[in-house]
Amino acid sequence: MASKLLEERKSKDWVTLVLAICLFVSPWVIGFTAVMMPAWNAWIVGVLLGALALATLSVFAEWEEWVNLVLGLWLIVSPWFLGFAADRNVMITHVVLGVLVVAASAWAVWDVRHPHAHA
Repeated sequence: MASKLLEERKSKDWVTLVLAICLFVSPWVIGFTAVMMPAWNAWIVGVLLGALALATLSVFAEWEEWVNLVLGLWLIVSPWFLGFAADRNVMITHVVLGVLVVAASAWAVWDVRHPHAHA
């Protein structure tokens, strides 16, 4: 049972890693590399999420999931805080990836806090 829980946690970390990669490459894919603020936001947050996901894959720590959750929330609000909400494609990219990161992180934290739900 413990190994099954560990594998479920790792699958959520793989999801976060994939989301981090998507975020990191989004300036090239969506085409906003010339717009510095959102591009750098995507690159920096993508690297942070990726590093945390890789760290969590090797040794799980709940605090890393909480940091991921905060980074996901930052992605959701950053278009308005950093002033690029008017660029619809860039804003949607940040918000959608942020919502997905928040969902994956919240799910991981929920699993840690409620292990009996798997029984």
